Amino acid sequence: MPPASASKAKREAKKAERDAKRAAEGKTIRASKKKDDSEDEADATAREVAQMKLQLDKDGISDRVVTGVLDSLTTSRDVKLSSVSLLFHGKVLIQDSQLELNYGRRYGLLGENGCGKSTFLKSLATREYPIPEHIDVYLLDEPAEPSEYSALEYVVTEAQNELKRLEDLVEKTIIEDGPESDVLEGIYERMDSLDPSTFESRAAVILIGLGFNSKTINKKTKDMSGGWKMRVALAKALFVKPTLLLLDDPTAHLDLEACVWLEEYLKRFDRTLVLVSHSQDFLNGVCSNMIDMRMQRLIAYGGNFDSYVKTRSEQETNQMKQYAKQQEEIAHIKKFIASAGTYANLVRQAKSRQKILDKMEADGLIEPVVPDKVFSFRFPEVERLPPPVLAFDDISFAYDGKAENNLYEHLNFGVDMDSRVALVGPNGVGKSTLLKIMTGDLSAQSGRVSRHTHVKLGVYSQHSQDQLDLSKTPLEFVRDKHSNISQDFQYWRGQLGRYGLTGEAQTSQMGTLSEGQRSRVVFALLALQAPNVLLLDEPTNGLDIATIDSLAEAINDFNGGVVVVSHDFRLLDKIAQDIFVVENKTATRWDGSILDYKNKLAKNVVL
Repeated sequence: MPPASASKAKREAKKAERDAKRAAEGKTIRASKKKDDSEDEADATAREVAQMKLQLDKDGISDRVVTGVLDSLTTSRDVKLSSVSLLFHGKVLIQDSQLELNYGRRYGLLGENGCGKSTFLKSLATREYPIPEHIDVYLLDEPAEPSEYSALEYVVTEAQNELKRLEDLVEKTIIEDGPESDVLEGIYERMDSLDPSTFESRAAVILIGLGFNSKTINKKTKDMSGGWKMRVALAKALFVKPTLLLLDDPTAHLDLEACVWLEEYLKRFDRTLVLVSHSQDFLNGVCSNMIDMRMQRLIAYGGNFDSYVKTRSEQETNQMKQYAKQQEEIAHIKKFIASAGTYANLVRQAKSRQKILDKMEADGLIEPVVPDKVFSFRFPEVERLPPPVLAFDDISFAYDGKAENNLYEHLNFGVDMDSRVALVGPNGVGKSTLLKIMTGDLSAQSGRVSRHTHVKLGVYSQHSQDQLDLSKTPLEFVRDKHSNISQDFQYWRGQLGRYGLTGEAQTSQMGTLSEGQRSRVVFALLALQAPNVLLLDEPTNGLDIATIDSLAEAINDFNGGVVVVSHDFRLLDKIAQDIFVVENKTATRWDGSILDYKNKLAKNVVL
């Protein structure tokens, strides 16, 4: 090859090498940019969902709009508000209501899923309503922050911070209002009740009551699961004892034993408590008053939940009688007016009666009773399977495979199509683990698990909602997840409607929905699987009382097997035919009722 041709070939080869390198670099940059864009999009979605949970817009401003006028004295420990209203995302949740929270009373806040109970508590906690500064408010709706502190250190540190806050408040009050201020007595009383010399011992009693032991009480909060961090946050709230304590479903992460302890503790709470709970049994044990958040109003009742049911029923019966009587009177007047004709004396009487009718309308006619929405959902009929459907034969299991750390030893257990099994016992003994062994997510080290070849297990777990995309609407999510079934939104409207998710809730971002509303989406998806056996791990979390009753009916009517782990005594009382106490590395049948079991736990409570 001539020298010129060789030189040209060499240049072309180098140019090709440079072009290939640039192309590769460009591809890497594009891939990196695409990855960065994807991560940025994921981060943006995560931030959006976090803001929705906090009920803040993209600028960090509250999505809530409230009004309220303080009618009680600013120095009083009672809170009385008039003209109370609440809007959330433009939807009216409360309008023109009164709220009265008297010091020393324990209020249960009732209402169907999505009516705005949690949103209302957030508004109170952030003082969007005019709550006097000397009334300290604490809302339990978030877990303890991950930190280097142990559970015990976290609670004690928060108590020390609270004592410092009170000392600063005393100083500020003396400067602004003088040493004779009426507010000071209440602050001094709070400081005395904290008593720093007993911080650790009293904090330990509360943490142990909530299920901690000598080992877990010293575990760092950063190493805890969400459920245990919620217990730490609850322990902090109980220990600090704020003047106004707001608890949003505090039993959601507790086992039956801790629920009984908390019930016994709260029934002695001597400040002001507002409690959202969907456990009728818990509300009966704790509450001295009820507030019903219904028809965009706050309606007050004296007594516990059973008293509320009785009083409301009597009031509604009387209201319907008065409504029927008034409607009969109106019909009679209208009939007379229509038949009066043109006779002068009858015309005068007709005009007189029209005035009576106009006055009745001006004064406001009696409204008919609007019953609560009741959703009677059902699990689909399934193929009946002969026993054994699911059987454990001499099972032993440990997470690390070491016999000395066994959660279960020589366990024998069975589930068939007629089973209605409740698993009870303290947290940490392995109830959820037992369900995972049933599904095959965990494998036993020894023994045999037998499953029928046609068994189909449907699982509802405490973490089922974590699988939902909170940036999507329920309709979008279920359609996208099961696009092979149908792309028609109308079809999915019907599916979600069966489980009580209707109207605007179907087209709202799931991040703005209540926990109970999101649970309904999970139940709708579970029913689509048509399982033979249901494994339900804390299925009542977030569900309102009417829906829990509907769930109990659905379980009782289901023609497959059911195994339930729940802290809701009322649900278990309605459905459980076999109760197994999980402890001492096995599951032992309980001979009495679930209420007998509760009474046994109550006798062991130490406060």
